[in-house]
Amino acid sequence: MEGGGDVVYRTNITTSLQDPCLTSMAHVTDEGIEFIRPQKITETHVVLNITGFSGYGNVKDEDSPPDPVRALVLLFYRPPEDPDPESLINVLLLPKNVSLWDVQRTRKKLVGHEWYIETSPHCKLQPNQVYTLSTCPNNDLVEVQPTEAEFDEDSYDNYFPSFQVNWETTLKHLKLILKDTDSSLVVWERRVCLMSTGKRKSCGPNTANAPPNERLLNIRSCFIDGISEPVLKNLLDKLLETKVMTDSERESVDGMDNRRDKARFVIDTVRKKGEAAGSEMIEFLCEVDPFLCGHLGLM
Repeated sequence: MEGGGDVVYRTNITTSLQDPCLTSMAHVTDEGIEFIRPQKITETHVVLNITGFSGYGNVKDEDSPPDPVRALVLLFYRPPEDPDPESLINVLLLPKNVSLWDVQRTRKKLVGHEWYIETSPHCKLQPNQVYTLSTCPNNDLVEVQPTEAEFDEDSYDNYFPSFQVNWETTLKHLKLILKDTDSSLVVWERRVCLMSTGKRKSCGPNTANAPPNERLLNIRSCFIDGISEPVLKNLLDKLLETKVMTDSERESVDGMDNRRDKARFVIDTVRKKGEAAGSEMIEFLCEVDPFLCGHLGLM
């Protein structure tokens, strides 16, 4: 394509040369390649003065592997239920941009009750690459199915597990190791804390049939002690979106430095607003942290 008049290009090519006499640029045209001197070089740009347009772009070998993407390894635990002694962890490999809220809500509809295990989920995975999950202890008592799975960053809407880990004995801790199958490089490794008995005991009396306000009052101390800062923020977002809490109340919470004070303010504020508000808080809490709700006896 021909251009009329002078055209000044600025390109952010990194160079340590500040003398235009020592640098040449390739100008690609239909007739061939012309090497021209830059008009000006700065610390961040090379300025050219040319009379046509240059075809250029980023190129990559079509056989080269895709770049790694930021991903999440999410764990959902299903404890044993009498008389079945089997415990199960569903391991999901997902891209980082998924919402944990959506994952929990969808899986609750699909499989019912399970507890999200809060651990650092971040890693980098290559699309369409096969990964291997192993455990420690690595013996016949702990089974991983399948042992290998491909990371698909595009097809994940149903949030099916990539791996399932099951065992029929009592474990307090379990280490999970995710490796690149081809290179054996460890891309994610965590030590997961499990319940010593395989079941979580409820905090306080069973008040499933009590009014929501009474249920919140009964679990008040355990809620204040047990809720984490990220879960509390998610809960606050839900309460604000549904107008259970007001903007000024949210600002009051944000102005507090102590997590326990924040939790105390939230549960007491909602409790005083009636049964409908209390019921919504219980529902939201069960969605954002089923593990804690099981401990509190709310599920």
